[in-house]
Amino acid sequence: MQLLTFKRGIHPPDGKHLTENKPIEYLLPKGDLVYPMVQHIGAPCEPTVKKGDRVLVGQKIGEAKAYVSAPVHATVSGTVKNIAPMLHPNGDKILSVIVENDGLYEEHESIGPKGDYKNLSREQIIEIIKEAGIVGMGGAGFPTFIKLSPPPEKKIDSIIVNGAECEPYLTSDYRVMLEETDRVVTGLKIILKLFPEAKGYIAVEDNKMEAVKALLEETKNIDNIEVKLVKTKYPQGAEKQLIYAVTKREVPSGGLPADVACIVQNIDTVVAIHRAIVRGRPLMRRIVTVSGGAVKDPKNFKVKIGTSYRELVEAAGGLVSEPVKIISGGPMMGMALTSLDVPVCKGTSAILCLTKEEAELPEEQNCIRCGRCIAACPMNLMPLQLNQYAIHKEIDKFEAIHGMDCMECGCCSFVCPAKRHIVQSVRTAKKLVRSNKKNA
Repeated sequence: MQLLTFKRGIHPPDGKHLTENKPIEYLLPKGDLVYPMVQHIGAPCEPTVKKGDRVLVGQKIGEAKAYVSAPVHATVSGTVKNIAPMLHPNGDKILSVIVENDGLYEEHESIGPKGDYKNLSREQIIEIIKEAGIVGMGGAGFPTFIKLSPPPEKKIDSIIVNGAECEPYLTSDYRVMLEETDRVVTGLKIILKLFPEAKGYIAVEDNKMEAVKALLEETKNIDNIEVKLVKTKYPQGAEKQLIYAVTKREVPSGGLPADVACIVQNIDTVVAIHRAIVRGRPLMRRIVTVSGGAVKDPKNFKVKIGTSYRELVEAAGGLVSEPVKIISGGPMMGMALTSLDVPVCKGTSAILCLTKEEAELPEEQNCIRCGRCIAACPMNLMPLQLNQYAIHKEIDKFEAIHGMDCMECGCCSFVCPAKRHIVQSVRTAKKLVRSNKKNA
């Protein structure tokens, strides 16, 4: 197979050996379940239940009132203890529904197969995906039904399933490709039903050859699905980089994948589509990698959304040392946590508890203008210049050199010999740009 890739990027130590050979373990929650009304990009949901109500598995407890939004469903049966702001993995306090689990797991009447997808119309499939609350599970959290509903003038010819999983430590998608291969392929078939002129591509990095073999076997008799081998490199799994690797098309600045006739979906998002159509189940579970040097027994878990991060860490044997940093997601683009008392959300891919050796942040030194950050930047930006404009709040200049195109991947900070905190400064500048436009 031809090895595909994108321009620039880096190859950090991946740490995947800790969990890549650990089969997914099913973990039932012990404590209360917390359901934030924001687990997606877009407008918050409105609770459809009140304190004291009994809820069932699969029951909608958060209604999406805006177009860009996604409903939230209960993942256990039990009683609503409260509706109040609770700490979210992003660090904010978000209005949440708190449910006391009764341990019965009684299912709502709405759960059940929706029929053979081959006999469903495009509109029916889109509506099922919308009502299932499915969002991009690679971390972005964009409502999937919108992604699958491009404007009519955007003729889609390529559906790319992102099996790169390029972030260090993460192995949840890898395990899904191995253990739920048929569901990955069926989920892609369902998407291709929406775009009959398109071809499906499953892109997998070459450090996951067991997954490649499984997918090749599953797709050997399917004419419109092809497995693509991509080079193990970060950030290979970023949308624009993966599109270039597979199709050699470049998404324009400020553009979307649909502008180059592509749609990209994460591995677990595709499986969620399968579950919604074939089994009639809304998005209620996540596969989460719990790893890092401070964890006693790193593992991959299948958990119900709403479960406490603390329960997952305890199920992985707890901590063997005090972590210097705890991250939700991968070490390059994940969010640092102040507490493990936050719930698993739709975008939770990993919980990393890192030791000093793994997460040491050296003191910043003066930029020596070596250009390594420019050579590594997968977006072809000038990180050293963006860093200076961000520090001095020269926002107009920051925007003029396409600072808003930065995807905050961290390649620049990783290769910088002066250990400049480039990503943090750019992230702050981007927030300021958005704030200025909002208040204009």
